[in-house]
Amino acid sequence: MTLHALLFDVDGTLADTERDGHRPAFNQAFADAGLDWHWDVALYGKLLAVTGGKERMKYYIDHYRPDYIKPGNFDELVADLHKAKTRHYIALAARGEIPMRPGVGRLLAEARAAGLRLAIATTTTPENVTALLEHSLDPDSPGWFEVIAAGDIVPDKKPAPDIYHYALEKMGLDPIDCLAFEDSQNGLRASLGADLKTLVTVNDYTLDHDFTGAAVVLSDLGEPGAPNRIVAGPDFGQPFVDVAYLRALHRG
Repeated sequence: MTLHALLFDVDGTLADTERDGHRPAFNQAFADAGLDWHWDVALYGKLLAVTGGKERMKYYIDHYRPDYIKPGNFDELVADLHKAKTRHYIALAARGEIPMRPGVGRLLAEARAAGLRLAIATTTTPENVTALLEHSLDPDSPGWFEVIAAGDIVPDKKPAPDIYHYALEKMGLDPIDCLAFEDSQNGLRASLGADLKTLVTVNDYTLDHDFTGAAVVLSDLGEPGAPNRIVAGPDFGQPFVDVAYLRALHRG
């Protein structure tokens, strides 16, 4: 059994995009449209149980704003708000305000040097992915990924496994050849649904999620001078995640 490819989620996994990227971008889009909707940090944490930005807005109205009367073009309004939110998010990313999480840049460079194939499997839009990679990682980094499976490219978003099935099909790989990287319970459900062994790095919004089935749960990927913390799973005696660690995890 040989490790051939790494498949990465984006939001919360590559970068802490949710609290300081998507949330303020949503709020700015709402304000621009003259809406009194506002998602504070705590509320947004609850809304993250719903994957997909358009789906999240609809859930918010249905569950938190019974006073709001939906116009006849509500679906069109939601789609327009999502486009505006994406523009604001891209502007944030372009200013370099959404840094990569610890160890991400290093591990991607090591994986490329080792000949591992890379892919992305995410519910966020392709524009968001490209903006984040170009401005927070490297201008050429979108080209590092053989497949960027993102947004509405599949009908059902995480926790459905469809986005992973799509990426695997495009790469011509079996799940046993790969490792997935996730940060949330919904993401883990999606990767496990595609039979992918999964490494989880938690963040402030996902600390209390149920990660049953993950191969390992870590605080982050770590750096040689800044070790990570094992939340659950095996200890390989390595204080940061590198290619050797991933191969040992894949074999285990």
